[in-house]
Amino acid sequence: MAYYLVHAMGRGGLGEFEERERRGAVNFAEMAKREGVHRVVYVGGLGDRPRSKHLRSRQRTAEILAERGPPLTYFRAGMVVGAGSESYRTLRYLVQRLPAMIAPAWLATPTQPIGIDDVIAYLVRAPAVAASEGREVQIGGPDVLSYGDMLDRMAEALGVRRRPRLPVPLLTPWLSSLWIGLVTPVDAAIARPLIEGLSTPTTVTDTSGSAPFEVAPMPFMEALRRALAEDPDTPGS
Repeated sequence: MAYYLVHAMGRGGLGEFEERERRGAVNFAEMAKREGVHRVVYVGGLGDRPRSKHLRSRQRTAEILAERGPPLTYFRAGMVVGAGSESYRTLRYLVQRLPAMIAPAWLATPTQPIGIDDVIAYLVRAPAVAASEGREVQIGGPDVLSYGDMLDRMAEALGVRRRPRLPVPLLTPWLSSLWIGLVTPVDAAIARPLIEGLSTPTTVTDTSGSAPFEVAPMPFMEALRRALAEDPDTPGS
C-alpha cells in the first residue's frame, strides 16, 4: 500500500498548482502500478461541484489516481484541525490579531472540521479495511459549523472575547485572500485557493464509507485545544 498526501499549493507561485498536481498524480499512479503496489490511499476535499480551483484540483487528482493506478481509497475531508494546518493557522491569527473583522458571505458556509489525530486514525486503519478499496470515504468530525462559528470557538479556546464582525457580503474570495494576507503570515499562494474554496459547503453527505473504520472523531473544541497546545505560536505556550 502507498499513501499519496501531496498537494502543490504554495510552490512556484499563484495559479500554477493545478498542472503540477496533475503531473504529480499521473507520475505517482503509473509508478505505483508499475511497481506492483496493491492499493493507494489519498486524502482530498469534501464538496460537490466546487467552484474553486483548489477543490477541483483535489477531485481531479483522485480521478487520475483511480484511472491510472492501483485501486484507490479516497478519503475526503473538510478543514483538518492541527497545529500545522494553514486553515487552522488562519483562524488563530485572525482572532489573535484583530479586535474586530469584516464578515464576507463565506463566513456562513457550513463545513465539518476534523482533528488531525482522527485523520491519522483513518489512514492507519486503511490497510485493514478491505471494504475501503476502490471507493470514496467521507470523513468529518461530529460538529457541522460555519466559519463564523469556528472563529467564535477559536476566541473561546484562546480565552478572549468573540470578535465583532461587520457584514460585507460583496467581498469576493479574491479580495478576502488579500485582506487575510495583510493581517496573517499565511502564504498568499496558499491563502488564495483556500479562501476561494470557502464558498463551497464541505460537509459529509455519505457516512457508509467511514462506518467500517469504527473511528469516533473528537468534537471541534477538543481538536482545537489539542492544536493550540501543540502550536508553538499559541500565546503562553
